[in-house]
Amino acid sequence: MTDGTATAELDSALERHRVELTGYCYRMLGSSFEAEDAVQDTLVRAWRSYGKFEGRSSLRSWLYRIATNVCLDMLSAGNKRARPMDLTESTPLAQAALSPRPDHTWLEPMPDARVLPTTEDPAEAAIAKESVRLAFMAALQQLPPRQRAVLILREVLAWRASEVAELLGTSVASVNSALQRARATLAERADQDRAGAVSDPLDEQQQRLLERYVAAFEGYDMTALTALLHEDAVMTMPPFDLWLAGASDITGFMTTLGASCAGSRLLPTRANGLPAFAHYKPDPEAGGFTPWAIQVLEISAGRITGFHCFLDTKRWFPLFGLPLHLDGEPDQVEEGA
Repeated sequence: MTDGTATAELDSALERHRVELTGYCYRMLGSSFEAEDAVQDTLVRAWRSYGKFEGRSSLRSWLYRIATNVCLDMLSAGNKRARPMDLTESTPLAQAALSPRPDHTWLEPMPDARVLPTTEDPAEAAIAKESVRLAFMAALQQLPPRQRAVLILREVLAWRASEVAELLGTSVASVNSALQRARATLAERADQDRAGAVSDPLDEQQQRLLERYVAAFEGYDMTALTALLHEDAVMTMPPFDLWLAGASDITGFMTTLGASCAGSRLLPTRANGLPAFAHYKPDPEAGGFTPWAIQVLEISAGRITGFHCFLDTKRWFPLFGLPLHLDGEPDQVEEGA
C-alpha cells in the first residue's frame, strides 16, 4: 500500500466520524461554529498523532477522547451559552427595546444534517434529535463541563460507565456520581421548560399546524397567528436579549417594531431536531426578498409554544445552505431552493 493510499484511507476513516463528532461538540459547546472548529481541530490532531495510536481502543473512542479534551479546553474560560429567557425576565410590549449582546452570549441554532448521523434505529434517532433541541441544549449549558461530557456520553450516546471513565481518566464511581448530579440539574430545568413534543416524522396534526402557520405568517394575519400560539408562547430574537411572552405581546410586536416583516416568505428547513423556516422579508431596494432570520419552532398539543428567531443571517443562511436572495413571487420559489 502506498503512502498516498494510506493517507487517503485515514482521511476517509476520520471523515466518517465528522457528523457525530460535530453533534457531540455542539452539545458540549452550544455554538454551531465553535463545534465545527472543535471537530476540525480534533481531526487534525488525530491525523498528526495517528502514528502513536496503538489501537487499544477503537478509532471512534480515540476520536471522542480527543474531541472531549478540545471541548474542555475551549470551555475553560467558563462561558455558558444561553437563550434570552435564561438571562432576563420577559419584557412587556410597551417596554420592548432591541438591545444586542455579543455573539458568544447565545445558544446557536444548528442544521440537523450537520449533527444527526443517519441511523436505521428509530429510538436512536429520536434520542439524538431530542438531545439537540433548544431547551435541552440550554439545560446542558448549565452543567459544569465534565458533568456535561458524562451526561452526553452516557445518556445520549449510550456509552458504558467504564468507557466514560477510561475516556475521562477517572473512576466509574466518579462517572456515576457526575451523572447523578447532572440528571438532578436537568430534572429541575425540566420543571421550568416546556419544550413540547415533536414527532419524527411530523404527524398529520403537526404538519397541518405548520401549514397554517406559514399561511398566517406570510399573510401577516395576526388573528390566524394568535389561534396557533399557546397562551404562554414565547418569542426570542438573538442577538437581542428581548423576549416576549403571550400571544398578544408577540403579535403586538409583529405589527409595531416588527411591521417590516409583513409580506415575508418562509422556506422550510430543519434545525435542532425541530421544524424551522428561513424567513425572508421584502427587499424594497433590490426587489424580491432578503434574508431576515432562521425561525425555530417548538410545538406541543397542537399549538406553537416557542418561536425563536436567529437574526444573524450572514452567518446562519450559509451554514444552512440557504440562498441570500429570493426573486419573484412565492409561487416562483421552489421549496428548499
